[in-house]
Amino acid sequence: MISLFRTSVTLFAVLTVLTGVVYPMIITGIAQVAFPNQANGSPMTMNGKVVGSELIGQPFSDPKYFLGRPSATSGFANNAQSGSGSNLAPTNPTLLDQVKERIAHLRSIDPTNSSAIPVDLVTTSASGLDPHISRHAAEYQAKRIATLRNIELKEFQHLIDQHTESPRYGLGGLERVNVLKLNLALDQLP
Repeated sequence: MISLFRTSVTLFAVLTVLTGVVYPMIITGIAQVAFPNQANGSPMTMNGKVVGSELIGQPFSDPKYFLGRPSATSGFANNAQSGSGSNLAPTNPTLLDQVKERIAHLRSIDPTNSSAIPVDLVTTSASGLDPHISRHAAEYQAKRIATLRNIELKEFQHLIDQHTESPRYGLGGLERVNVLKLNLALDQLP
């Protein structure tokens, strides 16, 4: 019996070291060599300083910037450690109240815009961390930002065109814009 116990404990220790230490170190090393940007979370830098990740939405609240999708993460907005959707049903009163609040906020920061608000500006994504908005959502916000920054709307349209991504692999879906990339480009405008 003792020999069986000793064998089990030894096997457990060896497998723990192999699968919990050695294997992750090897895979991390390969990833650092083959895909260093992705292995480190696809960081976005500005003036040599990391300002966010290309893969995780960032909370922008200043009306002079493009606003991203609302976040459903717990603790704080866009918390990558607790990414999840709200899991509220479309008829849930809490979800309806949240959407009404978001609509009221968008109307308050852009009172002259009477266009229909794109759904992705008032609802969360499945992960609660989506870094993209639809092209339509970016265009909806363009006039507000152009006015606040005193930039011609044409120049803005060009910026949105430059940062629009096609559906992944050319399959279904909408054209989308990475909000962080777009806002960083916006700060580079003279």
